[in-house]
Amino acid sequence: MSEPRDEFDQDAFDAIVDAETDRDPDLAVIEAGSRTLRARAGSPQDDAVPARPADPEVDAALRAVEADLATRWGETKLEPSVARISALMDVLGEPQKAYPSIHITGTNGKTSTARMIEALFGAFELRTGRYTSPHVQSVTERISLDGAPIPAERFVETYQDIKPYVEMVDAKEEYRLSFFEVLTGMAYAAFADAPVDVAVVEVGMGGSWDATNVIDGTVAVITPIDLDHTDRLGSTPGEIAVEKSGIIKEGATVVLSQQPVDAAQVILKKAVEADATVAREGLEFGVVSREIAVGGQLLTLRGLGGEYEQVFLPLYGAHQAHNAAVALAAVEAFFGIGADHARTLDVEAVRRAFASVSSPGRLEVVRRSPTVVLDAAHNPAGARATADGITEAFSFSRLIGVVGASGDKDVRGLLEAFEPIFAEVVVTRNSSHRSMDVDELAAVAVEVFGDERVVVEPRLDDALEAAITLAEEEDEYAGAGVLVTGSVITVGEARLLLGRG
Repeated sequence: MSEPRDEFDQDAFDAIVDAETDRDPDLAVIEAGSRTLRARAGSPQDDAVPARPADPEVDAALRAVEADLATRWGETKLEPSVARISALMDVLGEPQKAYPSIHITGTNGKTSTARMIEALFGAFELRTGRYTSPHVQSVTERISLDGAPIPAERFVETYQDIKPYVEMVDAKEEYRLSFFEVLTGMAYAAFADAPVDVAVVEVGMGGSWDATNVIDGTVAVITPIDLDHTDRLGSTPGEIAVEKSGIIKEGATVVLSQQPVDAAQVILKKAVEADATVAREGLEFGVVSREIAVGGQLLTLRGLGGEYEQVFLPLYGAHQAHNAAVALAAVEAFFGIGADHARTLDVEAVRRAFASVSSPGRLEVVRRSPTVVLDAAHNPAGARATADGITEAFSFSRLIGVVGASGDKDVRGLLEAFEPIFAEVVVTRNSSHRSMDVDELAAVAVEVFGDERVVVEPRLDDALEAAITLAEEEDEYAGAGVLVTGSVITVGEARLLLGRG
């Protein structure tokens, strides 16, 4: 049973912060954030807590749109088909054909790669539209123009503009358009209206029947494929690759990250069938060298046209270096740079672009003393990359985990990936209806970590406070840290609780 929601009271919020600052400023922020989280939460079926607009009228309008969208199928309920989104595009006048696109699929790294591609295009003064999912804190994050989330007012206007056409399609189809299909239609319409020079589009799930797959991406990017959504996509990387390779269009360029052998075979076969050109990480492009630097890493990248040295990336982990190589190759391919055109992009522009990249909720440091890191890893492959990144970039004497996961994920595999680096784990849950029951999560955690290393806190704000307290409790752990992980939703709510909303 959900708790009653308080009306948001800014004076009360400020009073809590002021009153608690003397005791522990960071724990005070958590307590204040907890009140804000409860007060600002919308429907209990919302997948994340939005960062609300400051204008009450705009906030009310955005809430109305969110409530309307919430009546539709959520992102976990699918009818594999592009018929409905195609019908919507038809009545909207095919807005997705008004600009060239880069289409991105894979299991992990899609959003970070999309943000890097967007930054590179921005450095070359191209106007960009970026569509990614899920969002960390606000639904408006999913549709970005020129590197920034679409303003709430424009989000509402775009929804109102396409709503009559959505209702026309609803009336004709067997099933109404889903939440994700409507958002996809909004993104494509917003990009055409801007207008953008290029769209960077991340699939929601799979590829061939994903709602985004009504674009003709001149470049198809496939990030590492691993096991996730196995009930819908397949039980092996090769089976999953069948769906994901569905974004490869006739004559496109495929930028392919390092893949399991069976997945690579499927993708290469599809590329041949589509007469597509393939650029493979480790062969045509890749990471030449990387070294840890303050606030990130220093890279030398080999692109399709040559090497780019002294590239600073303000993100942690080897996986982000590989994402950077993929993003660079994708932009080179878009500009027609390759083996037949041996030239590079302007290296200074490339350096500026990568130095400007951020990826909220991906090994993101949100406070110090003790250090709290947020990472949205939600499957075993992502957790392994995060664990490696934490070990490489941070020298924690002791690391406390805060884990809130979705019930439809491989939670055991996720916890097993983190077990070597967590001294203790605080299991909790987020506000989503998809969140795993905390007692069930605790039972799995005890099997993985042992009873003495598991702490149970049903509320996320209590879990954060418990983890920070554990990290601070003894002098010998002065270098202790906290990692909050398990779900994009958990990370988004933690950002708000820790004052980053």
